[in-house]
Amino acid sequence: MIILKSARELEVMRRAGRLVARLLEELGARVAPGVRLRDLDSFAEEFIRRHGGVPAFKGYGEIPGQRPPFPATICASVNEQVVHGVPGGRRLREGDIVSVDVGVLLDGYYGDAAATFPVGKVSEEAMRLLEVTRAALGEGIARARAGCHLSDISHAVQSFVEARGYSVVREFVGHGIGRSMHEDPQIPNFGPPGMGPLLRPGMTLAIEPMVNAGVPDVVVLADGWTAVTADGRLSAHFEHTVAVTADGALILTDPREEG
Repeated sequence: MIILKSARELEVMRRAGRLVARLLEELGARVAPGVRLRDLDSFAEEFIRRHGGVPAFKGYGEIPGQRPPFPATICASVNEQVVHGVPGGRRLREGDIVSVDVGVLLDGYYGDAAATFPVGKVSEEAMRLLEVTRAALGEGIARARAGCHLSDISHAVQSFVEARGYSVVREFVGHGIGRSMHEDPQIPNFGPPGMGPLLRPGMTLAIEPMVNAGVPDVVVLADGWTAVTADGRLSAHFEHTVAVTADGALILTDPREEG
């Protein structure tokens, strides 16, 4: 069931989204060669709690017998790691790229966003992948408006990415968000246009292209969380939480959004 949010609920979600956006900016400023992922994670948890929030990912998603609950505040995925990287003692190196995914619970509602950051000077290949993935997110958000179909978002992302020689991950998708981190509907990053439910004002969506430099296939490592590209090539990830309004998409995790 897709849950439409009231104006009051959207205002609370804007506060959660701004907290996520501010944290991502802070983390991006701290990404540098030699930085340990564990230290980024510790900073993130302290920042969230200091501002009255709760880390949304920590303790999430246990599947008995298959994977433990997620042990950290952020997902930090380096180079060929696609999503759900567990931040530990690894130190970032010059030329790496690192995808950071942040979720926050604030006043009963969730915010969720991700960005991929270059570590020092990176290759032209890596920078182009980041630029294409960020732009693909913009293409998807542009279709998150009342009257479009849900799959119009999916198709916009896929067609933009594949026209530039990259591939979109199939196994992981965007999602509705609100009082729960993951609500209906699921939002694949691929598919034909004009399918699925019509978008209506009050829908809140986490749109998140995951784009691979090579094949779309991924493999989940033995920790039960970290997904890597099957061919070992680079992957990037960008995400915003948006609200569908009568005037188009409102990006709730935009650090410039002060309304």
